[in-house]
Amino acid sequence: MSEKDIKSIIEQVLNEMGKSDDIGKKEYCLEDGEKDRPFEDIPDITAIEISKQLLVPNPENKDAYLKLKEMTPARVGIWRAGPRYKTETLLRFRADHAIAQDAVFTYVSDEFIEDMGLFCVSTKCKDKDEYLTRPDLGRKFDDEAVKMIKEKCKYKPQVQIYISDGLSSTAIEENAKDTFAAIIQGLEEYSIKVGTPFFVKHGRVPAMDAISEMLEAEVTVVLIGERPGLATGESMSCYMAYNAKIGMSESNRTVVSNIHKGGTPATEAGAYIAEIIKKMLDKKASGLDLKL
Repeated sequence: MSEKDIKSIIEQVLNEMGKSDDIGKKEYCLEDGEKDRPFEDIPDITAIEISKQLLVPNPENKDAYLKLKEMTPARVGIWRAGPRYKTETLLRFRADHAIAQDAVFTYVSDEFIEDMGLFCVSTKCKDKDEYLTRPDLGRKFDDEAVKMIKEKCKYKPQVQIYISDGLSSTAIEENAKDTFAAIIQGLEEYSIKVGTPFFVKHGRVPAMDAISEMLEAEVTVVLIGERPGLATGESMSCYMAYNAKIGMSESNRTVVSNIHKGGTPATEAGAYIAEIIKKMLDKKASGLDLKL
């Protein structure tokens, strides 16, 4: 694609977004040794709230159209150029898809883990590719990881909480710290003792069963990144189980999902999770056996 074609696409996008099509007022620098050339600053299309964006020209019922968009993060009411999407719609789709991919393939930073005061272990997965293609390995730990967990963690805690990247490292960095702090505050008010928190890299949800057996925790809790979609790459879940065992039924887990700024806020979710943990300990049950 030539530079002329690229400029033409940019002009079209800016015009559709109500921006000036006067390209050439601002400048930016290229690589060292290259000449400066004019270029318009391109706005961040991911900053636009889709629910408030009117993409259908001259809608028959504008209010009903916008009300419908507020009820779902789905891409409803977009316009077209012949049989194709409009340029802005396509670019937004690709941008949101890139956000989802980044959430899956990037790692939670070492700085984040250190800031939370956590030690780190990994499941048997060696990298992201193996994590995505071998879910079974994301549930297991090698002897070295088992030894570290047993040496560093309190044995037989009432509640064992840990954090895992799961399928969205972005979700963890955005939500885990505040959610965890709210859980701890809530459990302290209930006088419930918590074990040693830590971080699990390449973790699947059932890894909590192995951890529960290692430490003989009464309740095991994991904050883990959800599979991202085009609506958000920041959604986190909390899975909890009473007396979890390897091979137990998935129906024995209790989950609070959709924890992010566009769903259940982190601090609110943490307070609710602490309440559920208290009920688990009182009823000695979780999942379908626990009536919330």
